[in-house]
Amino acid sequence: EMLFFDDSRDGRYGNCEPVSQLGVLSVHCPNGLYEEKIWTNALDHFKEWSAHKTPCTIVEWDNSITTVKAPDPNERQKGEVKFINRQKRFGFIKYGGRGTNDVFFHFNALPRGESVEEGDELSFTISSDSRSGKDAAENIEISKNDVDDSDQVNMRVFSMNLPFAALLSNEYKTLETRNGTMFTQYPEGTKMLLHVGQRTYPDGNRHLDVMKSGGLGDDDIQALKSLPPGYKKGMAVAIVELGKTFETTLEQRCDPDFQRSVAAFGEDSGMRATEIKRVEYLKRGVSVSGQGGVFKAKVDRDVIPDGWLDDDVVDGSSTTGKKEGVYYSATF
Repeated sequence: EMLFFDDSRDGRYGNCEPVSQLGVLSVHCPNGLYEEKIWTNALDHFKEWSAHKTPCTIVEWDNSITTVKAPDPNERQKGEVKFINRQKRFGFIKYGGRGTNDVFFHFNALPRGESVEEGDELSFTISSDSRSGKDAAENIEISKNDVDDSDQVNMRVFSMNLPFAALLSNEYKTLETRNGTMFTQYPEGTKMLLHVGQRTYPDGNRHLDVMKSGGLGDDDIQALKSLPPGYKKGMAVAIVELGKTFETTLEQRCDPDFQRSVAAFGEDSGMRATEIKRVEYLKRGVSVSGQGGVFKAKVDRDVIPDGWLDDDVVDGSSTTGKKEGVYYSATF
């Protein structure tokens, strides 16, 4: 026999709900066992509950009783990816109404060879882990709705702040470095939209010294740091084709040519470098709500420069069979 107390009811770190699904009466006490009546009320409920032992029963903080509906393992749910930890290969899916908790998923539950980002729409079933008692998404399918009509395309985006977004768009910056693994999963040839964040990156104007070391004057530098008229912060401004992503040493990052390619000193650069194979401004800037990491947004197809979508690549697949995708990315 067991009576379980916890200050976290549900959600990512909650225990009351998953333990109740194991057939244990759970007591939600958000402020802890700070007074005796919490304990005595729980014992009274336990005596009554022991007569029927209804699973998924929780004694709430106000001493009321809630019976949580156990998930039907055969019912398919729909939701969108809310959070991803790529290093530990798991994430959480937001689904259902306001009262529904985010559900955990492991990358092993994804279709073979597929990857997801925040905002991707999924369908899935929910099962309960026999060891932890917590719900997890299984049998995941990725919604293939990137092209909903001939006029729009759903693309992935990454974001950078000025002045580096302009330096990349104007073809001065040919390497993007990060300490994280944001680009490592994307093969050479992947296309993404570049979004300009709302801030100016605070590097103390150290990029000016790097650029001047290559012989550029003040007027040239100012032109390379500037966006064309009509393109501004908060917009997707360019489409980028990624090259290889590789790890570097500090010694490599301190090479003068490498520093000029990044527009930053070696000690200011990230350990993982991604080549920028080519870049071109969109036909017009598109207002996009920025997010961290790689995210998705729909844009009018006619803003994409000619030739960039000739292979009809969308969401990692194409009519030519190439394993590449069209993506956005953003940095803040």
